[in-house]
Amino acid sequence: MSRLLPRLAARTRITASTRPFLPASQCLLHTSSPAYATPLPITAHGPPPKPPLPAGEIADLRRRQKLERAENTLLSAKGGRFWKEVSVIESSNGALGINLDTRPLKTPTKQPILIPRTKPILAAAIALEWSLLRTSADALKSYLIPLTGLASRAIDLQASEAEGAAPAASSVAKRDDIVENLLRYLDTDTLLCFAPTTPPEEGRKSLREMQEESARPITAFMTTNVWPGVKLVPVDGDEGLIAVEGQPQETRDVIRSWIERLGVWDLVGLERAVLATKSLLIAARLVAEWSEEMQFSMGREKVFGAEEAAEAASVEVRFQTGRWGEVEDTHDVEKEDLKRQLGAARMLVSGVKNLTSPSL
Repeated sequence: MSRLLPRLAARTRITASTRPFLPASQCLLHTSSPAYATPLPITAHGPPPKPPLPAGEIADLRRRQKLERAENTLLSAKGGRFWKEVSVIESSNGALGINLDTRPLKTPTKQPILIPRTKPILAAAIALEWSLLRTSADALKSYLIPLTGLASRAIDLQASEAEGAAPAASSVAKRDDIVENLLRYLDTDTLLCFAPTTPPEEGRKSLREMQEESARPITAFMTTNVWPGVKLVPVDGDEGLIAVEGQPQETRDVIRSWIERLGVWDLVGLERAVLATKSLLIAARLVAEWSEEMQFSMGREKVFGAEEAAEAASVEVRFQTGRWGEVEDTHDVEKEDLKRQLGAARMLVSGVKNLTSPSL
């Protein structure tokens, strides 16, 4: 029967009365001629689109985007940060504080940052760091506020050593831990590691000659003025580059005692310089030159600053780059960053008591 229906439909005129009796598949839906699709060339570039996210993740993403837009709007309305002006004020006890509008600047342990009044340049430099920040998020980038970080560490260390220190100060590194960590650099000090002797080259100093020339005035100054009579034993490359014996115990005891007696500002400055140069001697020479607590540095011209300390710490780098050339955006950036860290350490320890050089 089903085979006869197409023939019947072809021979019989379909009317309104007969249409309901035909199957739906045999009824024409339209009478227009068919039009075929024309494929277009692919003009899209780049990676394929990301796969669709589940409904829950889409809701979280939209919520985060909404919060970010609100935060960006708020920062834009306030100039990108929640403060407008940075000022240095004098507190009731004579120390120098830094205010963001009317809010005092504080350390991570909520201690107010109060700079000794003998360090007005340090206080002004910290205020300048915060005045140059464009957004509040920039305050989380430690390389933009190096002096603030060093001052905060010194203040927190001072608070932790005070009697009846707050519980929050217990998270600050102890003086003994800092001293032990600094003494580890003594046996493999950058200044006291000499390369093996090599045949002379015409018109060029050997690496060992450059190292000895750089180390000689620093060790002479330290063993004469800071640690009188102390014997410093270098790591001689001709005998091996591994410090088997290290420094004599008498030397370690004298240097340990000297570090333990440092004030918190000098100790933190020494720590920063040691970590930057990998040399306890270079860092101690810098601190001894600029510390306001070192009496022998009074009344004479200062000759050892951040530039000199950076050169002493990078003798081998200067030797190699002088022979093979510098790598752009690597050696030059590291050189400036080293001077930045040493300059921050110098400014932390210096004060108006012995500040006679106009270059600072």
